[in-house]
Amino acid sequence: MAKVTVGPMPYMSVMPTLIVGANVKGKPNYMTAAWATVACMAPPMVCVALNKTRYTAKGIEENKTFSLNVPSVKQVVETDHCGLISGTLADKSTVFRSTYGKLKTAPLAEECPVNIECRLFKSVDCGSHLLYIGEIVEIHADASCLTDGKPDITKINPIVYAQSAYFGVGKQVEKAFSAGKSYRK
Repeated sequence: MAKVTVGPMPYMSVMPTLIVGANVKGKPNYMTAAWATVACMAPPMVCVALNKTRYTAKGIEENKTFSLNVPSVKQVVETDHCGLISGTLADKSTVFRSTYGKLKTAPLAEECPVNIECRLFKSVDCGSHLLYIGEIVEIHADASCLTDGKPDITKINPIVYAQSAYFGVGKQVEKAFSAGKSYRK
């Protein structure tokens, strides 16, 4: 297969679409982000990269807490809205019903099937963006989205971001940590 160089850029083929929640000046604010991933297994940590100018970043710095909310494809309009307008220009506290968990300062978007409540572990200045690493304090999930007590991607139906577009998740193609056992040279 012939390869063509396309230049350096922050490229990943697909990314989760998340709603980052933070209290800013005592009020819930939500923004859309796709630059996020797992950071550590023990203790459990996740990370999200936010442009330094984001209003939500002010809330994370202020409270040292944030939430990562996993919207389903049913919430694509609300999710995209939270990424289109800054909290400095519009009050986004009513886009989702806000609840609070153990931390009391990380708003959880109630309509999202999964909410990840995080305490700020560290922020890393990466240039245009700050990488916020959060230690997971609790995961809140709708009972209807669980299989064997764990969040089930087929029931959550999360939004995936790629190529400046939103996608749903397709069917499972194979079992991880198993498919490779049939490899033969």
